[in-house]
Amino acid sequence: MKSLGPAFNRMWGASLLTNLADGVLMTAAPLLAVTLTKNPVLISALSALVMLPWLLFAIPIGAIVDRVDRRFLLAGANAMRFLIAALLALAISTHTITIYLLFLATFLIGICEVTADTTSQSLIPQILDKSQYESGNSKLQISETVIQGFVGAPLSGFLYAIAIYLPFVANSVGFLIAAGLAASIPVKFLQDMRSDEKSDEKSDFLAEMKFGISYLYNDKPLLRLVVTTASIGLCYSMATSTMVLFILHELHLSPSLFGVALALQGSGAILGGLLAPKLSSLFGRSKVMAISIFLSSFVILLEGFSPNIYIFIALATFGSFTISNWNILLMATYQNVIPTHLFGRIHGTRRTIVWGLMPFGSLLGGFIAKGGLRLPLFVGGTIATLISLLSLNFLQHVGDMAAKENVENE
Repeated sequence: MKSLGPAFNRMWGASLLTNLADGVLMTAAPLLAVTLTKNPVLISALSALVMLPWLLFAIPIGAIVDRVDRRFLLAGANAMRFLIAALLALAISTHTITIYLLFLATFLIGICEVTADTTSQSLIPQILDKSQYESGNSKLQISETVIQGFVGAPLSGFLYAIAIYLPFVANSVGFLIAAGLAASIPVKFLQDMRSDEKSDEKSDFLAEMKFGISYLYNDKPLLRLVVTTASIGLCYSMATSTMVLFILHELHLSPSLFGVALALQGSGAILGGLLAPKLSSLFGRSKVMAISIFLSSFVILLEGFSPNIYIFIALATFGSFTISNWNILLMATYQNVIPTHLFGRIHGTRRTIVWGLMPFGSLLGGFIAKGGLRLPLFVGGTIATLISLLSLNFLQHVGDMAAKENVENE
């Protein structure tokens, strides 16, 4: 992949380090939790606290993103994560850590993650030309998959085996360096995100949040895209909420090989990240998006019929390939159709809807699994397949609309 410029390279470098830190934390936090409590409700609450900030804070954070220098907001979010992780490491090393302190740290880091993610995606239209959106998102997707799954997670296990606090020390260092890289993004390479507004005119903060919500509501194609994505995401979270139990107890995979199975699935996501821009160029973004989300949904249904772990991994790897294509091209579509100076607010609003529903889908999947561990895959996969099938024509028009707007603005 060719370079996309010094500004993107700094942001990408920050993303690589935060993904490494996130991968370390994703493995170390559950391992730490089981040493602090054996209560399954408290253990499951840790996962819920990761997603909860998206429901509570994505919209106001999106409004903040549109009001300030996005470089420094990204740097500040990573600096806060450094401080929280460092304090967590100190509490562990001094034996003052409790499950409730871990909950607090997880929740606060989650808020910082909402800020960093929203800011990074909002910076893309400032840093890159429209023709580079797919390549930029592809790089970010690949780095997230590779660094989190193939580097961060194994590294965390190794450090944890040496000393329980070491993963959190490494975690904090990664966030600190990422903060420095974000703050050093050269301002001369950033496009003016408020070219149509006077910089000294600042509307009321609450009014800006309401405007973002109103904009999304009144843009019917964009709203339908968000609702379609949220509906399918709800089905996916429902289908995968008890996946670990399905793999271990229904397909009889040894727990020691669980990480290997996840890594194999991750290889599909990497391939998808590499090929998404090329497939979009060959067949058109809209067609690739529509086919990818349909195949990804249908694969989830097929996974429920898996007779053994080998068939399941093959299906899951292909599913990772298709959903990676969808994620990259979907984000490029959003970045094309949403005005740059409004991106933070609208991105925050749509994430509130899409990611905010996922914990409810997971909870629903847990109840459905009482009827059998394959049942969430059948139910979630079937509904997601129907939604994606009914949305095929719409998704192609959304892609065409994005492409048309891209041409008109050049």
